[in-house]
Amino acid sequence: MLDAMRRGAQGWVAKFLFAILIVSFGIFWNVSDVFHGFGRGSVAKVGETEITVTDFQRAFQNQIRSISLQGGERLTTEQALMLRLDRQALEQLIAQAAVKAHADKLGLSLSDAALAEGVRNDPDFAGPDGKFSRVGFDGLLRQLNLSEAGFLALRRDDEVRGQIFDALSAAIVVPKPMVEELHAYREEARTIEIVQIDPKKVSVADPDEAKVKETYEADKTSYMTPEYRKAAVLVLSTDALKSEITLTDDELKAYYDDHKATYDKPEQRRLQQIAFKDKAAAEAARQEIVDGKKNFLDVAKEQGASEDDVNLGLLSKDKLIDPKIADAAFALERDKLSEPIEGRFATVLVRAIEIDPGKASTFEESKGTVRDKLAGERAEGLIQERYDLVEEGRNAGKTLKEIGAEQKLKFLDVEALDRENKTPDGKTAIDIQDAQIAVKQIFATGVGMQPDAVELPGSAHVWFDVMSVTEPQQKPFEEVKDDVKTAYIEKERARLLNELAQSLVDRLKAGEAFATVAEAAGGESDTLENVKRNTSQPGLTTEGVAQAFALEKGGASFTDTPDRQSRVVFQVKEIFPAAEASKAQHDKLVKELSAQIANDDLMAYITALKASLNVHVNEAELARATGVAAESDQ
Repeated sequence: MLDAMRRGAQGWVAKFLFAILIVSFGIFWNVSDVFHGFGRGSVAKVGETEITVTDFQRAFQNQIRSISLQGGERLTTEQALMLRLDRQALEQLIAQAAVKAHADKLGLSLSDAALAEGVRNDPDFAGPDGKFSRVGFDGLLRQLNLSEAGFLALRRDDEVRGQIFDALSAAIVVPKPMVEELHAYREEARTIEIVQIDPKKVSVADPDEAKVKETYEADKTSYMTPEYRKAAVLVLSTDALKSEITLTDDELKAYYDDHKATYDKPEQRRLQQIAFKDKAAAEAARQEIVDGKKNFLDVAKEQGASEDDVNLGLLSKDKLIDPKIADAAFALERDKLSEPIEGRFATVLVRAIEIDPGKASTFEESKGTVRDKLAGERAEGLIQERYDLVEEGRNAGKTLKEIGAEQKLKFLDVEALDRENKTPDGKTAIDIQDAQIAVKQIFATGVGMQPDAVELPGSAHVWFDVMSVTEPQQKPFEEVKDDVKTAYIEKERARLLNELAQSLVDRLKAGEAFATVAEAAGGESDTLENVKRNTSQPGLTTEGVAQAFALEKGGASFTDTPDRQSRVVFQVKEIFPAAEASKAQHDKLVKELSAQIANDDLMAYITALKASLNVHVNEAELARATGVAAESDQ
């Protein structure tokens, strides 16, 4: 595993994952010597343990990074709040604090000798010879930016936590009937006949105006304007302050010279690497490749490495943590095989299958980027000063418009915005990044109140005053007549489709042949074989499959098509009970059920701990920590 960690540690994505790992360690195990700093308050208290704002913000950002990494796109704070990632982060912190408190109460601990022995015997830190690799261990600590003491503290808490969880799960026995029932439920299969109704089988005549008016009167609440608010908004951000920063060419040139490497495009190489237990093995393998007896990937497989393990990706030289390997890899010609390289962790063979030579930057071509970067850094230093001046103006009774003019800040006189940050004509009302955070507070604040500034991601702040509120208004019939007509037709069409589908189902239940009913539906029939629960089949949605499994043999029903524009009528042709579980299936189910039971026990344990420790959440401080004032405080 150490080889895999080394290979993964070379890419920026892996470094990012390692950073998440470090943050999560700091969150879950509350190790004070790994991270430093303190928050301005506490978001929660678990017994005598306080969860600081700093701890919470780390946990919250970790949740955002994790979800963003999975989705491939960075979540905004507002999106994270909508997903309740802030609450998930807090619950994790509370659970970890509760478990730690119980461990301390039980006097659970681990001696230094046992801790050191566990690390030495951990296969994750074994070198190519299977023994503990001090060099590799130190290299990973440097890569993870951890001191040895910090790592051991994390390890100690991990082991103590494991003692508790092992005790909870050790006695779990999965009842045989539970395994059998789950297997029978999952492996039962059915043959289902289906037919999709031709949508042209139903038609809806255009309603007259009286029918449209009747529809409007019966559902008037669906045709209301949203609540609108008039607001004065003042924005303080680094982008706004950049324009005030004056920079000379000498300053720009000095900054460029100090940071030139960040503006250069470094040489990159797509590298492949095979690790060997010793130099002799590497030399022998190299000779076989050179002689044409084996190819590079065949040798890799013999060493227990997959193609993914071999491919290091497109890397710049600084991304390789072993200088010796880096020097050799970046001295190779394309597709040439290196001599055996005795690196820090292993002896390797390397080849470069692609070379991007990179490009050195010049001051002139980088000047704009340098100006923006340096101006942004200078502007960051002005934020607090300008924030204080805005607050002084507010305390002096000045309007936000007056303060904006004095401080040369962005002021918006928003005539009307709704909860979606839209004006009545559908345009964006407050056109700034993460504006929805401020909008939420505008709709949580009454007229005449002077709320605190709203803090946005990226050192931005927003002040606002709610000037007036326009309550939802009934839209006149003439304005929405076309919308009402469309809604009527769609609703009537759905009703007729349902009636037709039900009539076809009734014919099937009465014993009529499926082929005859399918002909009446106007579509082609199909037979789905070996259908199992919780699956989506061609022509039949997951919901339809669930309905089919609620029916007996010969039973019939209907469901929506995936696009909801028609209906699918179906009948259960055959039911095949599950065959006896194989040993592999049985063992897999036992493992799965054991994990579920253990998780249930763990949740019950943590819930009981929280109840006994008197958990308190400071909602106001929590709202400030996420940049959103609690609505209950408005």
